[in-house]
Amino acid sequence: MKVTILGNNSALQAFGRHPTAQAVSVFNELLLIDCGEGTQGQLQRYGIKWRNLHHIFISHMHGDHYFGLPGIINSMSLLGRSAPLHLFAPAALQPIIEAILNVADTTLSYPLLFHPLPEGAAVLVDEPLFTVTCFPVMHRIHCHGFLIEKKSRGRKILPDKCADYCIPHEAFESLKEGADYHRPDGTLIKNEWVTDESPKPKRYAYCADTIYTESILEWISGVDLLYHESTYLEEDREKAALRYHTTALQAAQIAQLARVGQLLLGHFSSKYKDLEPFRVEASAFFPNVMISVEGNTYDV
Repeated sequence: MKVTILGNNSALQAFGRHPTAQAVSVFNELLLIDCGEGTQGQLQRYGIKWRNLHHIFISHMHGDHYFGLPGIINSMSLLGRSAPLHLFAPAALQPIIEAILNVADTTLSYPLLFHPLPEGAAVLVDEPLFTVTCFPVMHRIHCHGFLIEKKSRGRKILPDKCADYCIPHEAFESLKEGADYHRPDGTLIKNEWVTDESPKPKRYAYCADTIYTESILEWISGVDLLYHESTYLEEDREKAALRYHTTALQAAQIAQLARVGQLLLGHFSSKYKDLEPFRVEASAFFPNVMISVEGNTYDV
């Protein structure tokens, strides 16, 4: 599972930074989380194809998190998309999208399936290889974070061991599921002889705009990578609280309490040109801190 940052700024574009958007790839599936202005161009700029994009998630109804969505929806139709697109977003977004399409007399070439987000937490997507869960954060308006969990693909096949026991490839799927193998002559080959434990499934949490709140810990505890907004530095702590945002230090405190593997900071205020102070401030409290950089891809 990988996360590519398409936009890491807050409401206004500044210093070459764009409003919030990121692409998460899970095996061959592409998920788009938030879609600020300019996201379509950022996808093109970084060579991310929408062919495998079937799910878009919008955290809340502030424009810097969805103003880029109408353009992407329309462009995919102009380019002949036929596969359904699932849009998970606040219910208030549906009439806005419909009005934009209706006033332009636009008929999409593909089914656009709108799924209103619930008030609280819920599993939104449960696919064979991953799940997506939403959970409430605390912002000035109703807002959600998202937890993406990559499922295990079963036990890990040890090809050399399988070759030693003359196990055909057709048996690999059942081996992944934990089954033993019986040779045609009746010889039993134990599963643990030719497989290994599967790697622990990866988990990525995206905490959209939020004030400091420990209410999210039950959803993000132990994740491999946590993206948490850090709009301000600690010197602007009062402004952060007034606008229901978080400082870099507060994000680090959450990361420590949640015992996450790594912390990725983003949603920076346009008042800051240099972002290194965010890393310095957070790393004084939590060691594994990264500053999100547009175009960079981060392994989960």
